[in-house]
Amino acid sequence: MPTKPWTLNWGPDTASSPDNKTQTATLRFTPKRARWVAEEQWHPDQKGTFEDGHYILEIPYSDDRELLMDILKYGADVEVLAPKALRTRAQDSLKEALNQYGP
Repeated sequence: MPTKPWTLNWGPDTASSPDNKTQTATLRFTPKRARWVAEEQWHPDQKGTFEDGHYILEIPYSDDRELLMDILKYGADVEVLAPKALRTRAQDSLKEALNQYGP
């Protein structure tokens, strides 16, 4: 499995939050991207399952900045299901990107 270059840096000691709390993100990838994402290793403790052609990825993280960059590169082929704060940050980033292209 290909490994992300930052995989080993994802842990409580690299958290951007003051309490160093590790959370779990739940992502749903479209059937179009499911096969490729399923072959990637984002984190050693990730869990992935296929549901109706979609790939559901559960990944521990403590620094949402890095995770958001990787999520957003999949555009409409990924949806952040949880946690709500991460979903909101993804929505805000996508709105900002859309605003750069005008009405």
